[in-house]
Amino acid sequence: MSQKKKEVILQAVSEITEVYEKEALFLGKSGTCGCGSDFRRCLPDRDVIIEIIQELEQVVFPGYFGDDSMARVQPDYHVGFWLNELYDKLKEQVEIALRYQGEEEEATVRERAEEICGVFFERLPSVQKTLLTDVQAGFDGDPAAKSKEEIIFCYPGLFAIYVYRIAHELYVENVPYIPRIMTEYAHGKTGIDINPGATIGEYFFIDHGTGVVIGETTNIGNYVKLYQGVTLGALSTRSGHQLSGVKRHPTIEDHVTIYSNSSVLGGETVIGENSTIGGNTFITESIPANTRVSAKSPELVIKRPKEEMKKVWDWDN
Repeated sequence: MSQKKKEVILQAVSEITEVYEKEALFLGKSGTCGCGSDFRRCLPDRDVIIEIIQELEQVVFPGYFGDDSMARVQPDYHVGFWLNELYDKLKEQVEIALRYQGEEEEATVRERAEEICGVFFERLPSVQKTLLTDVQAGFDGDPAAKSKEEIIFCYPGLFAIYVYRIAHELYVENVPYIPRIMTEYAHGKTGIDINPGATIGEYFFIDHGTGVVIGETTNIGNYVKLYQGVTLGALSTRSGHQLSGVKRHPTIEDHVTIYSNSSVLGGETVIGENSTIGGNTFITESIPANTRVSAKSPELVIKRPKEEMKKVWDWDN
């Protein structure tokens, strides 16, 4: 090792480790265990949470995302095996999240995690039924879809909705970190950003999907269809974290279609039922039910290539 390299590395090590000691964000939070000794509280394991999402797919959509041989022969064993495994895996991560969030009493952490997992797995059959309505919405709403199997196996919109519906169940139980880890995983895979706090009804379909953003306090009814690039966002976030808990995203009522690259903004903005919002629109006020909204198309100016113009006007040929 050269002297210069050694000096540079030693200096960087000294400065970076000094930041480690001073910055509370790094290396977990300090706490005490049941016996009173100090320890570092860790964040949930992102890889394990992604595993939970992937393994739950085998339960919710058997035959598409893993070995389904046992599901065909003995479905109750297949479901029981996975739910038993997933219950323990999720409970451990929920405990870690609660502990990191600040809960000191170990007995309270375990009890609350058990309660959360109990509610989650009780709700899972209902979530599956709702997802099947989303599959139907995708098939009914896309003439290019050859089958419902194609919707489940291939469509990024359905995957993003699946992850959202799983994450939302944990969000409403006030589980820290884990719901957002889940939806950001889907965001990274699909380009579709659905905050786990949004409330979304049945028969929901996102066509194409890339660039769709659905904010935390959005309310979406039943039979709603969104196209790529749609933003259901806040009108302003300049007040930052002071807006936490305030409804700042729109309400979309039943049987609404919003076409590509449209933005609907604001917590008081309501898109009435049976309305159609055309592409490239920018909406910051409520739209009555049974309304069609479109942006006026700009005038198109088409100039032909010079060679083509010469042929048109060369009358001697």
